[in-house]
Amino acid sequence: MLNKIQFPGKYLQGFRALDELSGVVDFYGKKGLVLCSGSGEKILAGLAARGGRVLESVRFGGECSQAEVARVAGLVAEKKADVLVGLGGGKVIDTAKIVADKARIPVVIVPTIASTDAPCSGCAILYTDSGEFEGVTYQRANPEVVLVDTEVIAQAPARFLIAGMGDALSTYFEARSCAANRRTTPCGGLGTLTGMGIARLCYETLLSHGAAAKIAAENHVASPAFEHVVEANILLSGVGFESAGLASAHGIHNGLTALPETHAYYHGEKVAFGVLSGLVLTDADSDEVEEVYAFCEAIGLPTTLADLGLMGISRERLLPVAEKACAKESCLHNEAGEITPQKVLGAMLAADAMGRARKA
Repeated sequence: MLNKIQFPGKYLQGFRALDELSGVVDFYGKKGLVLCSGSGEKILAGLAARGGRVLESVRFGGECSQAEVARVAGLVAEKKADVLVGLGGGKVIDTAKIVADKARIPVVIVPTIASTDAPCSGCAILYTDSGEFEGVTYQRANPEVVLVDTEVIAQAPARFLIAGMGDALSTYFEARSCAANRRTTPCGGLGTLTGMGIARLCYETLLSHGAAAKIAAENHVASPAFEHVVEANILLSGVGFESAGLASAHGIHNGLTALPETHAYYHGEKVAFGVLSGLVLTDADSDEVEEVYAFCEAIGLPTTLADLGLMGISRERLLPVAEKACAKESCLHNEAGEITPQKVLGAMLAADAMGRARKA
């Protein structure tokens, strides 16, 4: 099997990077269409107010589901768009990637929050209409352009950036497991030194700049620390997970989506608890476990089941989470040895107990 790494075609990040959008679209086609949420429409209106050319837009339906993909694909065909822009959060972005791939047209990704590493990757997560994880779909290529306007991202609630750090936190640990066990990565090959280096840099960036970036986000300021963490959340984590691999943290996240109580929590918040559970599952070094718990506590990521709306949950109700996490196709099996629902259940309960003990 070949070693493999994937990148987006171009990555542009900075203050008012959105001003470049119309030029980027014109480079790739003649008729651009923007898929965006209600907040994205306001951002486009702000761009128009300062003299930018605004492309035609359509409103996102709220869930990256098979039904929404079919609806947006119909709009792309009806409007004869030859470039699709996904402007918004992770589910808007993933829907745009899937639709553009099916239509075989370029996709330009403009994240409005830095809450996940979805923008740079060539894969997307599908959910049911009710929000339960359904599966992962892989596109033929990564986005042509990822355009990150840090003025826009700084205006979002700080919780989004923090959740993005939770998602990015998993990158190094999951990459490490995949490398040690020679597991296939999401881009269909074995990891590379470059991918592992990017994953390690992602973790180091979070530790160095995460706390300061949180303060900047709370004050809606795009400080240097904020810029560094946005890059870690979007670019380093995006390239790192896709080209170096996924393992227990995302497997446990997928399991947690089986419980309706967790649907109010962001992807990265659930992934962060998956990281802690994964460290228990893989018997990580105690100093490393301490470092990760301390980081999560410092920036406000979940460290207990109660932090995900699951206070007092019984073992019986948590067991289906572990079973879903251990589904045959789950990335959790990229960890070493035989992984069973009982082992995962025990790891989640142990991680929760450690988190509760540290809060006492």
